Amino acid sequence: MPAVQSAEITGIYRYPVKGLTPEPLPRAALEAGQTLVADRRYAIENGPSGFDPAEPKWLAKPHFLMLQRDQWLVPLKTHFDDASHVLTIRRDGEIVAQGDLETAEGRAAIEAFFARGYAGEIKGPPKVLTSPGHSFSDVPRKVVSIINLASLRAIETLVGRPVHPLRFRANLYVEGWPAWHEFDLLDRTLAIGDTRLKVVKRIVRCAAVNVDPETAERDLAIPQALQRRLGHGDCGIYAEVTAGGSIAVGDAIMAEEPELL
Repeated sequence: MPAVQSAEITGIYRYPVKGLTPEPLPRAALEAGQTLVADRRYAIENGPSGFDPAEPKWLAKPHFLMLQRDQWLVPLKTHFDDASHVLTIRRDGEIVAQGDLETAEGRAAIEAFFARGYAGEIKGPPKVLTSPGHSFSDVPRKVVSIINLASLRAIETLVGRPVHPLRFRANLYVEGWPAWHEFDLLDRTLAIGDTRLKVVKRIVRCAAVNVDPETAERDLAIPQALQRRLGHGDCGIYAEVTAGGSIAVGDAIMAEEPELL
């Protein structure tokens, strides 16, 4: 059994609109069975998907605007305000669109911005999607994604280039584990203060990680490098919150000892 090792949370991020800007958080409240607050709460439909807000079902990410295909999203810097539900989109520092995502009028303002400016990049009429309690995650369950920064440094060695951590669009970035130690934590419980998360899945990386989150250049081939050198395309883990609580940057994160049968 791998040794229990403590690590530290060095970054917390949420992504209110799938494919758009990550938002750093100094702390976050987690509830059992839920994502970070407002994480992937909205998505922008890229042509008709059949999503029904009254009966929301998980859909794969090609139905939505996403960095795997739409690297032109990178220059758009967005911010979501929890109190007003207003999404603000900036380009080159200037506000280019703004709207309350909980109102038809506000969603229409955001949709019109993408329809006018990016008609040649999208497959059909853009539509802001939301449904109470639904998360537009890459997997059909509500999870928190975790990246081990030592594994990221191992990838830098593989590709021979610096790799920006936000290429991986994780919720938690963790320092202190050896490279790839997170894969040994599958089915184990992580403790962050009173909060508990069960590790449920390795994350299979897609071509989104090949896009530089600052320049929008598709300048690396990370999944291919992982497959070629390690025989898999995985980096990071998904965990489900089993006991809620508050977490913050700087908190210790430790895998609990497995129960003996």
